[in-house]
Amino acid sequence: MRFLLALLPVILLMGCSSSTPRIALNSQQTVIMESPVLTAGIIPSAPSISEVKGRKQATSVLSNSQPHSVTLHYRFFWYDKQGLDLLPIAEARTITVPANTDIDISSLNGNLDAYSVRVYLYL
Repeated sequence: MRFLLALLPVILLMGCSSSTPRIALNSQQTVIMESPVLTAGIIPSAPSISEVKGRKQATSVLSNSQPHSVTLHYRFFWYDKQGLDLLPIAEARTITVPANTDIDISSLNGNLDAYSVRVYLYL
């Protein structure tokens, strides 16, 4: 009887293990931006992923709804199916979005494991 009581916690813990380890990644959160970006009048679209010459390309549209141009910085982060960062991480870029205009930003990734992407925007 003592053997069964000692074995019970082990069996319960085995039931809690996952067959495929994953990092909890919210696939709905594809755009991360600091609050001043929205205050400046920039509205980003969720990045879409396509394939261009065997490489993954993420594209997002930045809309400037203000009567003046806005300069901001952005960086794309790529992830594999398990939610792990793909290296190297792209360098931050700077762009000026003209007044009352939409402009595309994009990132190319040649890693065959590239599965999802996030874009980070800041002033």
